[in-house]
Amino acid sequence: MRALEAPAAAAAAAPAIAIAIDGLEADRGDRPVLRGLKLSVAAGEVYALLGANGAGKSTTLAALLGFLAPRAGSLAVCGRSPQAELNAVRRIVAYLPENVALYEHLSAVENVRYFLDLAGERRGADEIDAALAEVRLAADAARQRVGTYSKGMRQKTAIALALLRRAPVLLLDEPTTGLDPGATREFHRLLDALRGRGVAILMVTHDLLGAAELADRIGLLAGGRLTHEWCAAPGPARFDLAALHRGFAESTA
Repeated sequence: MRALEAPAAAAAAAPAIAIAIDGLEADRGDRPVLRGLKLSVAAGEVYALLGANGAGKSTTLAALLGFLAPRAGSLAVCGRSPQAELNAVRRIVAYLPENVALYEHLSAVENVRYFLDLAGERRGADEIDAALAEVRLAADAARQRVGTYSKGMRQKTAIALALLRRAPVLLLDEPTTGLDPGATREFHRLLDALRGRGVAILMVTHDLLGAAELADRIGLLAGGRLTHEWCAAPGPARFDLAALHRGFAESTA
């Protein structure tokens, strides 16, 4: 009797979904903010979420981090619920707020070692030095007090920490605000390296041009819902900037 043949494998398996949000409804106080939000981010993908102030970008991050209980809908990070498995979710998520909070009187090396210890993820001195070198924080700067750092240097320290934690999901809140063009390019390089390692990155931002340069997909949040979504095309002109501007202008009118 002839054995059954398995069907040919797909040329490339679809990447796993790291962030899944479906029909999410959430309030801030008595004010409804998210009204049926649906989006997903795959492993190795950069997703930029645009929207006017009050559109619900930060509320989305708060729900993913377990700081805010949704009223309806579902959300999962690598298959885990922030409401039911909060500690497990926080172990697999790295979060960079607009202003990275570090201990001013400690160096980058000391900050990284301290936060790794808190997470129960000890790393050797050589590993910490290698991660800081990978994000191009100079060895002498890595041993200076963080109180002397620019915003770009603080972000490099936070990215080095994310590398060392090996978190599969990175959440960013307005990461390029206040950065000069050179620091912004360097930050994008770091995110591109993380994407190459399979990290899923959700970035909320007002920086439409920066999103167009880096993101694989761009979503526009308005009225608590995703009203537009664009996918990057091959080649240098990755997005139709006129369409992005038009969609953003319509959402804020």
